[in-house]
Amino acid sequence: PIYPRRSVPTRTRLDQFSIIKHPLTTESAMKKIEDNNTLVFIVHLRANKHQIKTAVKKLYDIDVANVNTLIRPDGQKKAYVRLAPDYDALDVANKIGII
Repeated sequence: PIYPRRSVPTRTRLDQFSIIKHPLTTESAMKKIEDNNTLVFIVHLRANKHQIKTAVKKLYDIDVANVNTLIRPDGQKKAYVRLAPDYDALDVANKIGII
């Protein structure tokens, strides 16, 4: 018999809203914003660098140079998102309400 194999289409498990949880506003993160043109986010543990890069591009309409990630001792993943040279991290941080 011909019938649909799945009753509902599968949704993407990680969209840009679930990948990026919140920006980090610690003193060291502020120093990264000022000195290295880098924004710091807490992200979903299963998100990879490509997904983080595209999520930041979609959410904030900015170009990303590169993404570095680490897993903190408390088990959360932290992403350092370096912006392209033609974008200023301080302006973006003001726009999204970090500062």
